Amino acid sequence: MRIAVAGATGNIGALTVAALEQAGHHVVRISRSLGVDLTTGDGLDAALAGVEAVVDATSCTATDRDEAVAYFGVTTRNLLTAEKWAGVRHHVLLSIAGIERVEGNAHYAGKREQERLVTEGPVQWTIVPATQFHDFAAMVTNWTEQDGAAAIAPLLVQPIAPADVADILAEIATAAPQGRYREVAGPEPQDLVDMARRTNDARGRAVKLVPTWSSLFGPAMAGDVLLPRTGARIAPTTFDEWLAKQQIASAEPERQLGYR
Repeated sequence: MRIAVAGATGNIGALTVAALEQAGHHVVRISRSLGVDLTTGDGLDAALAGVEAVVDATSCTATDRDEAVAYFGVTTRNLLTAEKWAGVRHHVLLSIAGIERVEGNAHYAGKREQERLVTEGPVQWTIVPATQFHDFAAMVTNWTEQDGAAAIAPLLVQPIAPADVADILAEIATAAPQGRYREVAGPEPQDLVDMARRTNDARGRAVKLVPTWSSLFGPAMAGDVLLPRTGARIAPTTFDEWLAKQQIASAEPERQLGYR
């Protein structure tokens, strides 16, 4: 099967490409760095020739609500229009669990606009809402770190391994469109501050964590708002299992240099 992955050079996109190729599918990589620009549509028509399904794993770093909505709006419209003309039969969108329960977050507003366009668009679709990824806490500390300290909200999340998300996206892309798929999550709830501490320790990073609701995420995301709802699909990889691989990866350069 010929399947395109938008955002193919990103974290989830690259893993999805690998999962699809391992299953024997021909994958078309869509990324600006590879000559296909979703914001302008340049290169899209050629990239989607003969493609049967598209997985949209793109993301956006905008922190302004209007900017996030505009980015997801433009890229999604361009992608869906090109898919229609190419005869694509299935559009698979990776989204976020709980975005309908949180107001005031710029990224979530952008994702809601993206979902709206997909559900009202010309291509049959499946939307896959996933919880935060296992590496999300470390990403937050990278975004907020200043002078060795990082602000991080004490969110309660049920994180999922990026590789598990990729496997699910690959599975869904090769099946018939399903509409809104059930939420997908990891097996255990975690505290985001503790996740950040443990990930930084495993990677050998010394960062002072400052728990606060006054940084990127506010109290509207407190409590069980971000936890998966009843009936969610639970992926197998625990945070501890994922973390163990981070420790191995961190130690590998030392092994190569002869350190113990």
